[in-house]
Amino acid sequence: MRVWLMSTGLALLMMAQGAAAGTVLVVGDSISAGFGLDTSKGWVSLLRQRLGHEGSSEVVVNASISGDTSANGAARLPPLLAEHKPDVVVLELGGNDGLRGLQPAELQQNLATMIDLSRAAGAKVLLLGMQLPPNYGTRYTQAFAKVYGDLAEQKKVALVPFFLQGIGGHPDLMQADSLHPAVNAQGMLLDNVWPTLKPLL
Repeated sequence: MRVWLMSTGLALLMMAQGAAAGTVLVVGDSISAGFGLDTSKGWVSLLRQRLGHEGSSEVVVNASISGDTSANGAARLPPLLAEHKPDVVVLELGGNDGLRGLQPAELQQNLATMIDLSRAAGAKVLLLGMQLPPNYGTRYTQAFAKVYGDLAEQKKVALVPFFLQGIGGHPDLMQADSLHPAVNAQGMLLDNVWPTLKPLL
């Protein structure tokens, strides 16, 4: 009986440990895909490393694709949710919408759809806000940036107001195209995300 109890207890412990291992799904564009970098040095890979150093058991799935718009992300999300069953979904999209001059209302609707789909699948959501360079015009850049704050308030989701805070506009932290963070900025990206992501894990 004692052996049986010990074996059962060990099995239950292993099951509990397995159940505690959650999944973080990152759905983004080139910034999270690590465009122009060794992907092992990108911020998502650094997130995996930080979780490991802290003894966390979360699995991080990077489903980011360079060039994706919010519409692309919304179309890709359902099968990703079904396959990975994430506990947390990090949405890092919108930059390509802005660079192409797409309507902020369209961006807001696509992100809202992704938030709703993620929640329906049982996941918490972290929204990473983006901003555009001033040369896109005050009216458009303000409307674009407002999308993220409005969505976070309406949907009651966690928000990083500006993912590239302290990085955008600093040439020494950007690649030659002035659009993508350089390798020396990847830790800063993670530091921008971490305080808001950690409580969701």
